[in-house]
Amino acid sequence: VQLQASGGGLVQAGGSLRLSCVASGRTFSSYTMAWFRQAPGKERDFVSAISWDDGSTYYADSVKGRFTISRDNAKNTVYLQMNSLRPDDTAVYYCAADASGPSTYAAAYDYWGRGTQVTVSS
Repeated sequence: VQLQASGGGLVQAGGSLRLSCVASGRTFSSYTMAWFRQAPGKERDFVSAISWDDGSTYYADSVKGRFTISRDNAKNTVYLQMNSLRPDDTAVYYCAADASGPSTYAAAYDYWGRGTQVTVSS
């Protein structure tokens, strides 16, 4: 599976962005999809995940109520709608895929996109 993330950019605090991640391959619908983020000098942190089977969603506490993950299996795409952005959301955002169930651990994911930069100004 190859992943290509896009949609990052510069936005003011309180603004919104929608990230997209397009996956190649014929079995996208069988993969758990997730978003992680990594700020400079910090570890890669879990943001959100969506399961392949029933579409259950999972969020880090820091983004609950502000971010929404969704997927369109017909388009092999997963989205992350980010609202009420804050300066501490600034990071490179990565999409990830795995054939197993959802996990908050980066090491559990076998496939990664190259990342897209999100910068939130105060």
